[in-house]
Amino acid sequence: MLDIGVIASALRVLAGGDFNRYHSSSVSEVERFELAMQKYFEVEHVLGVNSGTSALICAMVGCGIGPGDEVLVPAYTWVATAAAPLAIGAVPVLTEINQSLTIDPEDIRRKISPRTKAIIVVHMLNLVCDMDAIMAIAKENDLLVIEDACQAVGVTYRGRRVGTIGDAGAFSFNAHKNMQAGEGGALLTNSQRAYTRGLMYHDVGSYMRAGRADTNEPVFIGQNYRMTNLAAAILRAQMPRLDRKMKLRRDRRRYWLDKLSGPFGKNMKVSPHNDPDSAAGITVYFDDPEEARVFGSQRGTARLIDTDRHVYTNWMSIRSGATMHPRWDPYAWASGNDVRIREDSCPQTLEILKRTCEIRLFPKVPTLVYRQVAKGIKR
Repeated sequence: MLDIGVIASALRVLAGGDFNRYHSSSVSEVERFELAMQKYFEVEHVLGVNSGTSALICAMVGCGIGPGDEVLVPAYTWVATAAAPLAIGAVPVLTEINQSLTIDPEDIRRKISPRTKAIIVVHMLNLVCDMDAIMAIAKENDLLVIEDACQAVGVTYRGRRVGTIGDAGAFSFNAHKNMQAGEGGALLTNSQRAYTRGLMYHDVGSYMRAGRADTNEPVFIGQNYRMTNLAAAILRAQMPRLDRKMKLRRDRRRYWLDKLSGPFGKNMKVSPHNDPDSAAGITVYFDDPEEARVFGSQRGTARLIDTDRHVYTNWMSIRSGATMHPRWDPYAWASGNDVRIREDSCPQTLEILKRTCEIRLFPKVPTLVYRQVAKGIKR
């Protein structure tokens, strides 16, 4: 159920009838939301867009990634992470995850080629990547880092908000995320150029918006990925409660750590975390994949190999290599190595996902109700 403040914020926009940020007579709801995000995340620039996928695409365009460039992406993520590079002519290069369920820094090193331009790191399930190691690798190899923080809005890594550590970050606000507006997304960056280019690409009419573009950046053709005032108003009203929601997730993780330290935790281990002190999600792994399957079939849990389009073997459109037209083939520009995605591209990832289960923390559910759900989960 929506909070009364969210409802009131939405009603204000509905009553005013001004849904489009660029038709507003004064400061639009989208601009207010962007300013609030800048302050909360302590970042120079925020651009509201219509989805997390659009945020990823605008982040790459903003950073100058395009045809001929290879982009490392983890083999465990929502399919959009791999689809976004293909949308701008770049090529996703599949990279293994490690036991933390995030991209493996060692496999990053193995997959770098002369055409590698960027790494998209994904903070899956509110679990953070090893950003210190990844940023060091990127610096050594002159690579860009884009954070797909769509599943981790508000989460921190060693005192820093995820989405603000790399060259650019992408958020999603669909119905399954920490902040929700049905659909929506945001690009975060400290780079003026990345913001200006992302802004131009997200709005095909940007050249007509007074004061909206850096005049030092040549105008180019964009798309239409604009956020509406209604979505922005709904999101801005949720921001004061984001820290509280993250605290609740951390409290429920600690509840499970206590429970798993006793007899309940026999035959399962808690997955390692790259910043356990601020962890806001929890997964467990088993030596036997069948035990993971049984445990993950219960309400409140899920075995990760069974989570549909988050597993690269289920990315049928990308594995086929087909685009909207046969002459649009980004793989034709890839390096000499064959980087097309196959069933056996990342065996380590598949093995980890077969043995790992998420325990869902349900931050919207009252604590007493959640404790009842947790009691129903069997060892």
